[in-house]
Amino acid sequence: MQAPPVQFIFDHYYGFLNLGLWGHVAAALVMVHITLIGITLFYHREQAHRSVDLHPVLRHFFRFWLWMNTGSVTKEWVAVHRKHHAMCETEGDPHSPQIFGLKTVLLRGAELYREEARNRETLDKYGRGTPDDWLERHVYSRRPNMGITLLFFVDLFLFGGAGILMYAIQLTTMPLLAAGVINGLSHAKGYRNFETDDASTNLWPFALFVAGEELHNNHHAFPSSARFSHRPWEVDMGWLHLRLFSLLGLARIRRVAPSPELVEERTTPDLDALRAILINRMHVLRHYSQSVTVPVLRREIEHLGDNANTLIRRAKSWIGRPPGLLDQVSREGLVELMDNHPSLKTVVQFRNELRELWEGAHTSNERLLADLKTWCARAEESGIQALEEFAAYLQSFRPVPQPAV
Repeated sequence: MQAPPVQFIFDHYYGFLNLGLWGHVAAALVMVHITLIGITLFYHREQAHRSVDLHPVLRHFFRFWLWMNTGSVTKEWVAVHRKHHAMCETEGDPHSPQIFGLKTVLLRGAELYREEARNRETLDKYGRGTPDDWLERHVYSRRPNMGITLLFFVDLFLFGGAGILMYAIQLTTMPLLAAGVINGLSHAKGYRNFETDDASTNLWPFALFVAGEELHNNHHAFPSSARFSHRPWEVDMGWLHLRLFSLLGLARIRRVAPSPELVEERTTPDLDALRAILINRMHVLRHYSQSVTVPVLRREIEHLGDNANTLIRRAKSWIGRPPGLLDQVSREGLVELMDNHPSLKTVVQFRNELRELWEGAHTSNERLLADLKTWCARAEESGIQALEEFAAYLQSFRPVPQPAV
């Protein structure tokens, strides 16, 4: 009896490249990696956040590759992602686990994306500035399914019967890693470097698989930064590729996250120093947690012995997240903890007041500066050494001059 067509292909056709088992494995990994690099560099860092400028050759290559490997449209991807940042963890966020539930985002993340991509209002408001040339209008946007159909025949020609399996891997990896893991787990599990106003987390050490996108909390802290890694052990594969492309003249890095610059002797803050503090506010909050909150809490509960570290981790999680994202048990635990430890309650109140300084966008610079000076004076008079030292830290920021007009 004659074998079915698919079985015949597997048994008798090895493809133009005629690779062995490990050759097919390597080819599949390389192609998936190129797709991830295309998403993080072209869709995400260049188109959505304008943190880099890719060379036209590289930009066109990624557009073609993503059209063929994902069937997605640049404007749709960018619009959905920008809306996610604009409405993160609130009603309107296209794929927040806090809204839809982690299980839904993990299993139906691609459906959530497609549903939002059909929203014309989202595309018009958040999709501006994306490519709008002849290819985009007549090929990539109009016929997205043509790309993944072309991919099937390319895989079949190059890899033979194994190409059918590789085709399936290419089409399922992106919904799993991007729509599921990044949009789901990176807003539910993992660690946080920065106290952002959302639930974003980092999922290290998955950099080789997700091209740096797993450093999601770092990205939400500094959305316009081309580099996602901040700690020495964090690896951002997208950044490593960017550095290489930059050396080859194929990319221009426009922005990276700032780092605080301090002077040896503290001075009375002026408007330029205030601007430096505001620019580095994510670093300021992180330093506050490390140099004030944790030491004060540790001193208050050091009698607990080994249990102290567990309570510190729990307290950092409670304090470092917006109150609206805490469940009832966590909120009650935080209130009880502060009621039992007045010094902790004091430093948490000081921290909240510090955040209010830069959240008052309607306040004039002169009023912000006066409030900062008042905050520092109160911290110096608090009787809490960690707070006094932090006030000195704020007064040691190197001024950042206003840009020339």
